[in-house]
Amino acid sequence: MLEAIDRIPRHFFLDSAFDEKAYEDKAFPIGEGQTISQPYTVAYQTQLLELKPFNKVLEIGTGSAYQAVVLAEMGVQVYTIERQKKLFDNNKTFAFLKKYPSIKFFYGDGYEGLPTYGPFDRVIITAAAPEIPPKLIEQLKPGGMMVIPLGAGDSQQMMRVTKLESGAVKEEVFDRFSFVPMLGGKK
Repeated sequence: MLEAIDRIPRHFFLDSAFDEKAYEDKAFPIGEGQTISQPYTVAYQTQLLELKPFNKVLEIGTGSAYQAVVLAEMGVQVYTIERQKKLFDNNKTFAFLKKYPSIKFFYGDGYEGLPTYGPFDRVIITAAAPEIPPKLIEQLKPGGMMVIPLGAGDSQQMMRVTKLESGAVKEEVFDRFSFVPMLGGKK
């Protein structure tokens, strides 16, 4: 996972004003009130996914597409949803992303997921969710995992939710992080 992150030019995903600081372990604004997560957070969430080659991964909150590229570098199929039309459109014209045909981009409501493309082996949510979205649990394969920063306010609890064969879920609690809120609908 660290090798995948090391291969990605993070400054490509930021405004050129941040070029000199792009590799610091900080989150930066990307427009529309959204941020690119700090590298530590991206690595932390990615590690919790326990990815295997060719996994089918649903990402909620494309943003700059940095997390999606990290996932693609690890050899998985990525389906990513962005609710902010401007960010979605920016990614359509971001030439660097053409290097990653395994990433499929969608404009939509992350709470709805992509039921016609599921089920998914993994789901990663890159925004603070007030609750575990039931529709995203439905779209997980039995044995599949979701990594989600859960809670409102200034910090959230990182959780890993595993869907059991019975359909029940097992929740694991990890460290606290700070994310922008997950919002429904499209903008």
